[in-house]
Amino acid sequence: MTDPVANQDPAVGNPAEPVPVDPQTAADGRELGEQDLVGAGEAVTADAVNDRIAAELSEMLAEAELRSMNAHAAPLRLMAVHAHPDDESSKGAATLASYAAAGVGVMVVSCTGGERGDILNPKFDIGDLDIPQLRQAEMARAAQILGIAHAWLGFEDSGYHEGDPSTWDLPTGSFGDLDPQVEIEALVRLVRRFRPHVMTTYDENGGYPHPDHLRCHVVSVGAFEAAGDPEAFPDAGETWQPSKLYYNVGFSRNKITAINEAVRERTGTGPYDEWIERFKSFDRPDPGERTTTRVPVAEYFDHRDRALLAHETQIDPESHWFSVPRDVEAEVWGTEDYELARSLVDTTLPEDDLFAGVRDRVAP
Repeated sequence: MTDPVANQDPAVGNPAEPVPVDPQTAADGRELGEQDLVGAGEAVTADAVNDRIAAELSEMLAEAELRSMNAHAAPLRLMAVHAHPDDESSKGAATLASYAAAGVGVMVVSCTGGERGDILNPKFDIGDLDIPQLRQAEMARAAQILGIAHAWLGFEDSGYHEGDPSTWDLPTGSFGDLDPQVEIEALVRLVRRFRPHVMTTYDENGGYPHPDHLRCHVVSVGAFEAAGDPEAFPDAGETWQPSKLYYNVGFSRNKITAINEAVRERTGTGPYDEWIERFKSFDRPDPGERTTTRVPVAEYFDHRDRALLAHETQIDPESHWFSVPRDVEAEVWGTEDYELARSLVDTTLPEDDLFAGVRDRVAP
């Protein structure tokens, strides 16, 4: 495990007065919507990527610090806890961009660095690619596109494991292998420093059965419950109790089917046909059945897509995900969906705002 504090992004700092940052501009200064990153051209070589990493991280440092100050000083604050870099862009990214643009302080916490993730973009020629550093740069770029602050919790990726969890042989010292109390304390430190009113994470199934996703649930719930307890981790900072905890619902069967059929009506092809067929063999419950909160975010689907493409080792820009016309998606399912798991404030279900019941309790 790396040191949870020493390994944080510049996005974790002390609260300060807000400094204007334009979340509508991409990491390299171009307007969102222009084409960049890995596209249909030639394979990217390791030397070229490694050179770019060093330059990008240096250029993005100053803006990351400004976003951190803005997020800490915002009257309303949201913390989204994820297992790996790229998870924040595939699960609730439009929500994060929407709230950030509205002046909410938004911080993503990545529990691991994604060091053991495979290269999923066929455009890459792996060679001597510095994977940990590359994924740091990808995360920094995605954070800029979404207009959010970011922090590394500082633990090591456990890698993907198939089969029953009881058979997993997790790498020693990895996120899924360690005592969860150590990891909960690390997240409690961040919660008490950032003081979020709302937290989001995965349900008890992890969204899917990856050891880091399952552990992310345990750690997030543990931190939500411990952060406000003065007897829990007394050396981890002044106590702070978040008001609400949500689980990302992600891709429910109803959502995928509705989008697939709408695209078929327009194009004659259903991009998710194979995915829907695989659903039939799943024995996991459909998270969509537990939805309590639908946040309208269609205006920020472009930000989500750009953030996904920023994780260029993980995302093939020619995958079926990008074959869905965004106007069709916006019309059929223009929300990102959540399950309200804990609430210490009164609210009425269903909701369309993660801060329902919180806004009127927080002085601007």
